[in-house]
Amino acid sequence: MSAAIASEDWKTLAAINTLMGSTLPQMAAQGQWSAAERAALSALRQMHNEAVKRCDRATDELGRRLHDMQANQEGWLAYALESEHTESGIQA
Repeated sequence: MSAAIASEDWKTLAAINTLMGSTLPQMAAQGQWSAAERAALSALRQMHNEAVKRCDRATDELGRRLHDMQANQEGWLAYALESEHTESGIQA
């Protein structure tokens, strides 16, 4: 999971999240957790929290980029039309 977090491999993190969601309840149903299992679960929880933070930051960044693209759409269209006019010599 740490490698997927570091590389922001969202597909792998989604698969791990799905696996955790189905496996952990099955493990919990088997009875008391040992001290080592509780420690591993705590480490997993911390790593999962880090993955959520990274995902949230990436989501926020993508939202900002999409907003910027939408805000600049009119300028891009004008640039594209001007470029087409320059290349073809035909006014749009």
